[in-house]
Amino acid sequence: MAKTKVNIKPLGDNVLIKPLEADVKTASGIVLPDTAREKPQVGEVMATGPGHVNPQGKLDPMNVKAGQKVMYKKWGGDEVKVGSEEWTIVKQGDILAIVDG
Repeated sequence: MAKTKVNIKPLGDNVLIKPLEADVKTASGIVLPDTAREKPQVGEVMATGPGHVNPQGKLDPMNVKAGQKVMYKKWGGDEVKVGSEEWTIVKQGDILAIVDG
């Protein structure tokens, strides 16, 4: 699989995420149409902003970096079109966990 070159640099504490594909079958093997699939909550971090500037004027660095898999809030963020794909931009605070494996 070819790596997608990203020319988007999020600002502040925003994170650009490429959602992983949702399951197309249930555990019992029933194929789900696009309209019945769950919105993905896990994706790969493609780019991050520099971090959040706190009230004291200091930069709070990001806790995630490009290449990590993360779990984020189900309805958090904004969908953006990158090439022919739908990706999501979320605030770092909407990321719930880093997923290993």
